[in-house]
Parts: sequence; C-alpha cells; structure tokens
Amino acid sequence: MIENNIKIEVVSSKCDHFKVGDTVYLNGPLVHKERSDEVCLTALNAIYPFIYAMRKGVSGEDMGFPDRIFQCPDCPETVEFLLSVQK
Repeated sequence: MIENNIKIEVVSSKCDHFKVGDTVYLNGPLVHKERSDEVCLTALNAIYPFIYAMRKGVSGEDMGFPDRIFQCPDCPETVEFLLSVQK
C-alpha cells in the first residue's frame, strides 16, 4: 500500500494564522513538528480528505484539481494550500 509524505504550502492567505510560504510537512498521518510551521486544525480538517487521498496515491488530476490547490472555507479568511507528494 502506498503511503506518501505530503507537503502543505500556503500560496495565498487572508487569515491571521497563515502567511504565504508557511509549510506543514506530514510523514504519513503524522505532522513533522520540527519541520512545520504552526497548524490550524480548522484548515487541516477542511483539506484533510484531499491530503488523505494524496497520501494513498491519488493525484490532484484524479481528484479534479490538476493545480493541487485546495482552500480552507473558513470565510472570509480564505487560505489556499498547494499539496505535493514528498519523496
């Protein structure tokens, strides 16, 4: 079974909790604390289905998001994240 590590990078933000360039690294299901910036659980919960799919080998294209950009819907403070698989 595929178990990818995922990089979550903020590419745009109107939220006080994130700035562009903030990054969270996941080793499988775990947050790599030493490499990651702070984590907002609301944002992580919002994009978690896509994170899980990418961990299991589903591509952004397969999910209908070829640019791999996903958004936290906690309006009006929108944040967009780029998800990528890390080797």
